[in-house]
Amino acid sequence: MPEVLLGPAFRHALFVFIFLFWILLFGYFAGSIRFQETFVDTVNPWTEYGVLATCFNVVLRLMAFLAVPQTLFNFMGFIKYPSFPEKIVLKSSPLLAPFVCVRVVTRGLYPNLVKETVRRNLETLSNVGVENYVVQVVTDIKINLNETKRLQEILVPSSYTTKSGALNKSRALQYCLEDDVNILGDDDWIIHLDEETLLTESSVKGILNFINEGKHDFGQGLITYASTPVHFRSWWKSFQNRICTVADSFRVADDLGKIRFQFKTFHAPIFGWKGSYVVTKLGAERKITFDNGPEGSKAEDAFFAMLAMDAGLTFDFIEGEMHEKSPFTFSDFFKQRKRWMQGIYMVVASPLITWATKGLLAMSLVSWLTLPLSTLANLVLVNYYPFSMGVVLDFLLGLVGAIGFFMYGFGYVRQHPIQRYSWIRLLLVVPEIVISSGVSIIAENCAVCTMWVGDWYDFYIVDKELEEFEEIEESQVKPQGRLIETV
Repeated sequence: MPEVLLGPAFRHALFVFIFLFWILLFGYFAGSIRFQETFVDTVNPWTEYGVLATCFNVVLRLMAFLAVPQTLFNFMGFIKYPSFPEKIVLKSSPLLAPFVCVRVVTRGLYPNLVKETVRRNLETLSNVGVENYVVQVVTDIKINLNETKRLQEILVPSSYTTKSGALNKSRALQYCLEDDVNILGDDDWIIHLDEETLLTESSVKGILNFINEGKHDFGQGLITYASTPVHFRSWWKSFQNRICTVADSFRVADDLGKIRFQFKTFHAPIFGWKGSYVVTKLGAERKITFDNGPEGSKAEDAFFAMLAMDAGLTFDFIEGEMHEKSPFTFSDFFKQRKRWMQGIYMVVASPLITWATKGLLAMSLVSWLTLPLSTLANLVLVNYYPFSMGVVLDFLLGLVGAIGFFMYGFGYVRQHPIQRYSWIRLLLVVPEIVISSGVSIIAENCAVCTMWVGDWYDFYIVDKELEEFEEIEESQVKPQGRLIETV
């Protein structure tokens, strides 16, 4: 009996019950679910508030419905797939896996961070028993790694330009695909990582299972941000990073909801994907390329995904999580969101991608861009102009809000070891989530308002290098023992 109660099926059933109960509870107290007639049902806004005020409020409220498609994807992802999976088991020996290239792209501004990332990722690959691989660090500024057959540093020449004028990360990724640089075959696989992304044993096993299954061209999995607490000399910086980490709980839930549902059900990046924890088959990657001009260089991940979807290539969700760090300051958190919005805008505006492919992504973008107006309507004006939009529309509006707030809480639980928290520490969870969700909403509203100014082609890089990093000797990033002997 205890094994049944602790099993994945019971945990998922309990999660679904809590999820649905939250939607009901939120809707009841927000007034979007009503079991009897209330004041809002009796109000005729056209006579009570006038035509102009009513039209203004209706238009603003309807903007929130632009988020309904992605809300439904999150809903189905939470309901359909278990969010607390069992330990991942390799389905075949890692010795039988195809050749894998772990490719870390960096501008080279934070060499100590890159060296530490490489050291830890080499260690993880060794622990899993992976033999057939190479780690490549692609950089604009020389880092001076101690290169071996298993570790390569690729310096992108300052004189290198692509045919379409791709910039930043796209330019570096395209350089690696050039015939005189590329060392991989079309059947080899690439694991694309950012400079701070850490592999875990579970993610490596999940990737090997995905690759050996061989059904899809691209894959991506979950990234969490709270696995390794960050310590700073300044309490204010520590506080900012903590709030940003909790705010990124939304992204964790987004991976397990919308992203997982679109990949496992439709095998397509309908709403895009992230730029790290990207697994690609080289032949498919070379078919699409990253040479997509300046407009495809701001959100190169989403641009690439839309082109791949247009070309009929398929995607899947990979089990196993990787680890990253959230921005250290509110300023970086805001600039990161601003860059995302500008990048997605250029993806949607590009004539290279068909509307049939980018339609839902465009709807998601518009819901993002109108966030200040929908926030005004549904948090402020609704108190001064209460009226019903009808049973169905009221319910959907409440559903958007309920799932949005639920994602902060669920993401928090998914990336924090709350089972080890004391009762006193548990009491701080709700205030943390409330403050962090507020900061996130404010930051995204500010990003929408300021995204129209400044250099749209500038690629702001968030500083993730820790203060306590010391210089790492070259030998520390050199593969050890049997890994060298098998080269």
